[in-house]
Amino acid sequence: MSAISYAWRSLWRNRRRTLITLAAIALSIMLVQAFHNLSVGVYARMIDDGVRAGSGHLAVYRDGYLDGREETLSFAPGVLTAQVRALPGIAQVLPRLYLPALAQSSYDSRGILLIGVEPAAERAVNPFLKELPEDGMLRDLDSRDAVIGKRLLDDLKLAVGLKLVVTAQHRDGTLHSELLRVRGVVKTGIADVDGSLLMVGRDRAAQLAGMPGEIHELAIILDRAADESRVFPALATLTANRRELSAVSWTTAMPNLANAIKLDYASQKFIFVIILLIVTIGVVNTLLMSVMERLREFGVVLALGSSPARLRRLVLLEALLLGTVAAAVGCLLGALATWYLVEVGIDLKSLIPETLEFGGVVFDPVLRATWDLAWMARITVYVIGLTLLAALYPAIKAGRVTPAEAMRHY
Repeated sequence: MSAISYAWRSLWRNRRRTLITLAAIALSIMLVQAFHNLSVGVYARMIDDGVRAGSGHLAVYRDGYLDGREETLSFAPGVLTAQVRALPGIAQVLPRLYLPALAQSSYDSRGILLIGVEPAAERAVNPFLKELPEDGMLRDLDSRDAVIGKRLLDDLKLAVGLKLVVTAQHRDGTLHSELLRVRGVVKTGIADVDGSLLMVGRDRAAQLAGMPGEIHELAIILDRAADESRVFPALATLTANRRELSAVSWTTAMPNLANAIKLDYASQKFIFVIILLIVTIGVVNTLLMSVMERLREFGVVLALGSSPARLRRLVLLEALLLGTVAAAVGCLLGALATWYLVEVGIDLKSLIPETLEFGGVVFDPVLRATWDLAWMARITVYVIGLTLLAALYPAIKAGRVTPAEAMRHY
């Protein structure tokens, strides 16, 4: 009888115990794979929504701007905008101007963040602006149109078509005001944003602040997030001859979102480790019980001339068979679970409020996974390795048995 056949038959001497262990390993692999893929899918969607409404996959700033976002740290992009747009893998380039200001209506006044944008480019990528009707978006760079947050609109008792006055500090230190008309209303679901957002054409904002042709941020949207590592060096090369400028990734420009994702996934990794630790203990228990039940048999085998090393290899072979079969079943279940999470997802609409915010980003309450086949393969190999590691103590125990001691066991 071959060693593999003998090891396989030995596993099934206690069918119930082996089935329970197989099920535990397989279900652990399924859970770890499915929830990892779900996390990757949800995080990818968060990042995509966040960078499109926020600072882009990559961005260019004047040195020191991200530390305190002082409006004096602006820069003239010049030909840089056109050069970045010409890079392969670039979906859109968004020059923006950010100004603290005061919005006033005949009813009340509120402190706001005035954002100067290029309307056509912003509407093409920003998920909130895409929801505006065609006549609700800014018409051009210099118009007196304004897009306003829903909460700010309500606070100021305004409506589409009504006027408001915006006051900001000019570069010369004086206060300048502009009369604007509400053209569109956005509702992001983030209270702070909806209560302070006011968007106008970039030229109109620059004129109000005395910064003609200048911006605070050059946000860059990529065709694919995976292209970031390839595009970033090219962007850094373009900005190398302008020492006052820095190119950064979204993780630097949007630290709240990046840190929230890191913290969330770190907690998931801890849970994964706990699950795999429980599986390891289960494998140790199964194989150790199997060894203890077969001590008399091992004694006979040793008396017939077999070596302790062969017994150890036999126990490790049983562990390998156990881990491999469980891994195959677990991968199949993990693939089926991931397929369901990709195609159908988990709908949280009935369990949460109207919007769901995470790391300063509102995301779709229907959670969907994405395939991470390389990680699925790695975790499968890890589990098989853990099964072998868990079998070391039972194998050592089997190898230390002496024929005389073993024959006393019944």
